[in-house]
Amino acid sequence: MDTQYFLPSFEQIASHEEHFMRAALREALKAYEQDEVPVGAVVVLHGEIIARGYNQVETLQDATAHAEMLAITSAAAALGNWRLEKCTLYSTLEPCPMCMGAMILSRLPRLVWGAKDLRHGANGSWVDLTEKKHPIHTVSIESGVLEDFCRRPLQTFFAEKRKKNDLSA
Repeated sequence: MDTQYFLPSFEQIASHEEHFMRAALREALKAYEQDEVPVGAVVVLHGEIIARGYNQVETLQDATAHAEMLAITSAAAALGNWRLEKCTLYSTLEPCPMCMGAMILSRLPRLVWGAKDLRHGANGSWVDLTEKKHPIHTVSIESGVLEDFCRRPLQTFFAEKRKKNDLSA
């Protein structure tokens, strides 16, 4: 696999957000290498990555083993606290309703995501769980960070799956 196609070079990174999204992309490539849907996530506290996760749904045979869920669980363990009140979660894909709910329940104040998820996206692509004000918690969201790079592993993964299915038909 040519990671240059999937990862922006350090010279192409223009912001703090892009730096951490590149780390999330590295996690997505781990999923890709394990024949999982290539989504990656990192949790950042005070400019340091404290947790990482990548999709492991097939590996663990667990529909909840999304990159974001695994990163949130890992961050809570690292902090010894389920409240992630000063953290930012970076995800290569717009979170689904389950993951968005976990972010709200974990009190994550900030989410940064890359590519839209038209089938399951819970920040407006399919449904928007953030459009109604939550009574006790608000998640600040930045979307579209390194969107093209975040979309590439997904497009490549699903193109390979379709090609493989066409050949076996």
